[in-house]
Amino acid sequence: MSDMATSGSLAVAKAASLAPLCEFDKVCKWYGPVIGLNDVSFQLQSGITGLVGHNGAGKSTLIKLLTGQLRPSLGRVEVRGRAAWSAAAKRRIGYCPDLDAMYEEMSGRSFVRAMARLHGFSGSETRERVEQVLERVGMVDRADRPVATYSKGMRQRVKLAQALVHEPELLVLDEPLNGVDPVGRVDMCRLFRELAAAGKAILVSSHILDELDTLADRILFVCRGRLLASGPLSEVRAMLDAFPARIRIDAPDARRLAVLLLSLPRVLGVELESARQLVLRVERVKEFYGPFAELVAREGVDVERMEVLDASTEAVFEYLMRAVAHAW
Repeated sequence: MSDMATSGSLAVAKAASLAPLCEFDKVCKWYGPVIGLNDVSFQLQSGITGLVGHNGAGKSTLIKLLTGQLRPSLGRVEVRGRAAWSAAAKRRIGYCPDLDAMYEEMSGRSFVRAMARLHGFSGSETRERVEQVLERVGMVDRADRPVATYSKGMRQRVKLAQALVHEPELLVLDEPLNGVDPVGRVDMCRLFRELAAAGKAILVSSHILDELDTLADRILFVCRGRLLASGPLSEVRAMLDAFPARIRIDAPDARRLAVLLLSLPRVLGVELESARQLVLRVERVKEFYGPFAELVAREGVDVERMEVLDASTEAVFEYLMRAVAHAW
């Protein structure tokens, strides 16, 4: 290969490594007169991103566009600078679908081995990779049973194993915790965090919203084909100034603190839960924290703990839905 060709290949590789792992740029997808997605733009980098929306909101369309099963009607969907439906992009993606589409008569090990061979790995490398991913998902001792005998949770683990077998940079997981028992959920969430810590980007679509509270670094909220909001959950909640926040405060003298808090302009109400705990309703919460800190310092009040009670994924999603209903 000539020096010019070599330098050109290196330039392409460098550009791919610097490009966002995944990018949606003004993406629209139509099914005849039906709009699946409308002007959606976002980027994915390493870490865990949750995808939240009601049935029919556009989540499945977004996932199919990202995994190259569909092409956009308008806009760009790219993975490391390559069109998502291209072979170069698909090599970087591991996909765990919601639906079970496995060969029931095959064993879990044979199924994952077949997926590895389809990715082009040789016999010895295939065996090594298969055992590694089966160990990762906790299925080594059950991998020789036919898939037809597997529980829903075991099927989820095998689907995750085949998605990991080629070491993709991006994992797209559609309802990966559906049917998994509580202990299994803890194990799988731990694995997702380990993969994210190793630099992988993970998109998790889930209706189990309380799992996303601690699992996801950021959330994509979609409704009627539009991206309503995206970012860390706390930042999205902070943008919803129209909805008062409920804040619980633990303090040795909660009664005295309650009286003092009523003097702050953004406090709408205070409720004593006990002698050491109160809950207050605050509007425009970003404007509350500064005066609150000044009051605590000035009055010498001891505050042991503060917690925003309605900053969960489910609560923020409900607020967004109410805002949309009001606007539409």
